[in-house]
Amino acid sequence: MNVSFFDQFSSPSFLGIPLILISMTFPALLLPSLDNRWITNRLSTLQLWLINLITKQLMTPLDKKGHKWALILTSLMIFLLLINLLGLLPYTFTPTTQLSMNLALAFPLWLATLLTGLRNQPSASLAHLLPEGTPTLLIPALILIETTSLLIRPLTLGVRLTANLTAGHLLIQLISTGTTAL
Repeated sequence: MNVSFFDQFSSPSFLGIPLILISMTFPALLLPSLDNRWITNRLSTLQLWLINLITKQLMTPLDKKGHKWALILTSLMIFLLLINLLGLLPYTFTPTTQLSMNLALAFPLWLATLLTGLRNQPSASLAHLLPEGTPTLLIPALILIETTSLLIRPLTLGVRLTANLTAGHLLIQLISTGTTAL
C-alpha cells in the first residue's frame, strides 16, 4: 500500500459521496436547540453561556453600529470551532485544511467588508489606494498595484492559511512516520 503524505487531506467518501457535509453538520446536531422552557437543563445553560461569551468578546471593541454583525460573526465563530474540533476525532480531518473551504469563507467576508467600507466611508476607503506624498509620475502605477493587491487579498490569505495548516499537519505526519520507523 503506497500512500502519499497528502492523502490525509483528501476528503473521505462513501460510495462516491463525500462525507464532508455529514461530518460538518454532525457536531451541530449534538448541540441542544434553544427552546422556550422556564427551566433549562445544564447543557442548554452551558450552550447559552458560551454563545453569550463569544458574542460579548466579539462585540466589545465595536461601537453600536457594528453590533448588527453580531449574528454572522458569532455564527462563524461557533461554526469554525465545531469544524476544527472535528479534527480531534479519529479517522476524520479538519475541513479548514482545504483551500476551497478557506476561500469560500474568505471571499464573502472580504467582499462584505470592502463594500461596507466603500458605502460608509468612500473617501477613506479609496485613500488606501494611493499613499500620501506619492510623486505625480507614480500615481497611475501605484493605483493599479494597490488595486491588484486589494483584489487578490482573499486569495493570498486563503492560500497562506491553508499552507500553514497543511505544513503543521504534514510535520506531525512526518514525525509520527519517522518515530514508527525507528
